[in-house]
Amino acid sequence: MEHPYGYIKDNKVFLKGFLGQEDREIGEVKEDEASTLAYFENRFSMLVEKVEKLKSDIEENQNKGSFLMKLVHLKDSLKTADALGDFVPLIEDLEAQEKYLNEIIAGNRAKNLELKKALIQEAQSMMHDTDWKATTEFYKDLKLRWIKTGPVDKELEEEIENEFETAVQTFFESRRHYYEGLSLQADENIKVYESLVQQARDAFAMTDAKKAFEISKRIQKEWKASGKVPAERRQPLWDEFSKLNNRIFSRYKRALNPGTTLHPREVMKKVEELSQKMKDLAGQPSSREVIENAKAIQQDWKKLPHRKPREAKMASKSYQFFTDIVFEKSFLERLINSKYEDFHERSEDEQKRLKTALLKDLLRRDQSELENAQNNSENFRVQTKDFEIAMMKKLAGLKRKVDVKNYILRQLSYK
Repeated sequence: MEHPYGYIKDNKVFLKGFLGQEDREIGEVKEDEASTLAYFENRFSMLVEKVEKLKSDIEENQNKGSFLMKLVHLKDSLKTADALGDFVPLIEDLEAQEKYLNEIIAGNRAKNLELKKALIQEAQSMMHDTDWKATTEFYKDLKLRWIKTGPVDKELEEEIENEFETAVQTFFESRRHYYEGLSLQADENIKVYESLVQQARDAFAMTDAKKAFEISKRIQKEWKASGKVPAERRQPLWDEFSKLNNRIFSRYKRALNPGTTLHPREVMKKVEELSQKMKDLAGQPSSREVIENAKAIQQDWKKLPHRKPREAKMASKSYQFFTDIVFEKSFLERLINSKYEDFHERSEDEQKRLKTALLKDLLRRDQSELENAQNNSENFRVQTKDFEIAMMKKLAGLKRKVDVKNYILRQLSYK
C-alpha cells in the first residue's frame, strides 16, 4: 500500500528517504494497513506540534540562546523519528531557527566579551590596593558580577578567565602576605606583653610599696605603647596585668595613709555594731532615709582595716547579707513602681501580692543561674587554682542572691 511519504511492504511500514537518506523501516502492520498508516501520521502530527511549540517558546522568551541545544536535539531526532510525513520543511524550519539563534548567541558573546574586559580592568585597577577590608568586599562583588556575565567564544574563554583570575589573585596574595606579616609581628608583640605581666608579678611580690608603685607606673606606660595583637590573645594577659597593678596601687595608698590603728577587740566591736545597724535597717520598709543610712554605714565600714580578726568572719558575712537585703528591697520597690504606676493607690494586700509575684519571678531566674553555674563548675575541675577560687566566689555570690530574695519573701509573708 502506497503513501505520499512511505509505503507498506511485506506487512512492514517504510518511510521514504529524504535529504540523502535511504528508505527506512519504521514499524509493522498491527491490525490493518489503514489504521497503521493513520498511527504513524499521528506521530508526525505530534512532531509538528513540538516544532511549533519550540518556535513559540523561542519567540516569547528573552533568553533565546538557551533554547539552542533543545532545538539541535529536536532537529536530529526528526531524522530518525518513526513517523509518516514531510520532514524536510520541519528540518529546514529548525535550521533557520538554529541560524537565527547562533546569530543572537554570537552577538551576546561579543557583548559578554566587552563586559568581561571591563571587569578585568576593574580587577586590575584595585589589585595593588591595601585597604584590605574594603577591597576584599569589592572583589567579592566583582566575582559575583563576573559569574553573572554570560560566556564568551570558546577560543577566548581560557585567556579571559586567566586574565581576570590573575588580577584577583594578585590582590589576595598580597593580602595573605600582609596578614602573615601581622601574625609574625603579633608573636613578637605578645612576648612584650608577657614580659610586662612578669614585671607586674615581680613588683607585686616586692615588700617596698613605693618602689613597686613606681615600677607599676612605668610598665603601664609601656603597655599602652606596645604593638597590636589579636584581642583573644591579649585579653587574658591584660586581665592579670590590670589586676596586679590595681593591687599594687591599693597597697601603695594604704602605705601612704595607714589610718588609725585599732585593737582587734575594737575592730570586732565595730564590725558587730555596724552589722547590727544594717540588720535593723533590713527589717524596715525601703525608703530614701533607709538607703541614706545604709550608705553612711557603708562609709564607716570602709574605714575599718581591710584585714579583720578571724572572730569577725560571721559578723562580716551578716553585714554583707543584710546590706544586700536593704538594697535589694530598694531595687524591688523601684521595679514594682515602674511596672504599676498606681501601685501605692492599691490595697495593702494587693501590694503584697504583686511584690511577692515579682520577687518569685526574680528568684526563679537567680536559682536557674545558680544551677547553671554549679553544673559548669563541675565540668571545669581540671582548671587552675585561681579559676577554682574565682568560681567559688561566683557561686557564693549567686547563692547569697537567692538567700536574700528568700529572706525578703519571708518578710512579706509575715506582714
